[in-house]
Amino acid sequence: MAPIRVRYIVDDVDATIAFYTQHLDFIVKMHPAPSFAVLQRGDLNLLVNAKNGQGGATQAMPDGRKPEPGGWNRIQIEVDDLDGIVETLRKAGLRFRNDIVTGFGGKQILLDDPAGNPIELFEPSSK
Repeated sequence: MAPIRVRYIVDDVDATIAFYTQHLDFIVKMHPAPSFAVLQRGDLNLLVNAKNGQGGATQAMPDGRKPEPGGWNRIQIEVDDLDGIVETLRKAGLRFRNDIVTGFGGKQILLDDPAGNPIELFEPSSK
């Protein structure tokens, strides 16, 4: 099976690399230009493009709209101890959009990366 690829538009590629590698256990798979990098965690490849970069991912649409960070679509990272991870990340000064919520399948919280792209941290219910 091919790796899963998700693209995020970001404000600062270096800040994004630091965030994902220091706090969420990603590694840098490729960083061929200041405005682009591929980060990896397991089968997930996170492609990060600076919003003012030269690549195709940041080009304006025919109606003039430009890709920008943020929104509500997100990657989900499964964790074993959501409460503990949230406490650690809060102490590191990271931003969350909400508090931990419990749903049908488990607990989750939305963490923002430096550009405001959401990451859902999810702890499944005990089986």
